[in-house]
Amino acid sequence: MPRTSHSPPRRHEGRSSRNHNRDDYTGNRSRGRRDYDNGNSGSSYRREEQLYGYREEDRVRERRRDRERYDRGRDGDRERERRSASPRSSRKPRSSRSRSRSPVNKAKPNFAPSGLLAAETNTVKSVDGKNSTVLKYNEPPEARKPVLGWRLYVFKGSEQVELLHIHRQSAYLIGRDHLVADIPIDHPSCSKQHAAIQYRFMQEKDEFGVSKSVVKPFIIDLDSTNGTHVNDAAIPKSRYYELKAGDVIKFGQSAREYVFLHDEAS
Repeated sequence: MPRTSHSPPRRHEGRSSRNHNRDDYTGNRSRGRRDYDNGNSGSSYRREEQLYGYREEDRVRERRRDRERYDRGRDGDRERERRSASPRSSRKPRSSRSRSRSPVNKAKPNFAPSGLLAAETNTVKSVDGKNSTVLKYNEPPEARKPVLGWRLYVFKGSEQVELLHIHRQSAYLIGRDHLVADIPIDHPSCSKQHAAIQYRFMQEKDEFGVSKSVVKPFIIDLDSTNGTHVNDAAIPKSRYYELKAGDVIKFGQSAREYVFLHDEAS
């Protein structure tokens, strides 16, 4: 009995269908390329407009915006390069308009001496520190100790009451203030700092015209109330008056007389 054999279906049928679809795809691509080559690109744009809602005007507008952004960025780069290349000194300083609008009246510095340092330097305090006195008199630069042994012979009437040696220092302060006075006087008509005897280094010429150095005695009235008298004549205030051996000095209205002499004269 003969066998009946059935052969399986061949696979070329499916392959042929796939080839047929591939041919359709390539045909469509070729037709689209031919449409583009033939100037039918507008149809493809229209298809994109229908699919994405994106028109040719939108493309042109976007390209224009991109071009403007590029131009602005390039101009900014050029400006930054120009600023960095320019020197700092070429920049103009900012005008201080705010200061000119609201000027402030500032007091100018005063470098004149206030006198506070001098007052502190010339202040003499007592031992307990409770009392202090500011000196009215300061010695000049030419102050020197005398060479001769000058003395003051104190008379009250015709009687000598005291002998004062005044050659151990360059100046002697006379007055009622016992804290600062080198020669205290207690008469109420005399001032606290009445006068001062000062020895000064001077240059003078002798009878032959030769210059020589000497230390001469002077007296100065410290602007006292009742003045200072030499040989019964009032001397000018706050000015040096030269003393000679044998001069008689009186202070205020006191009756005491101070005879000015040195060792050689006596």
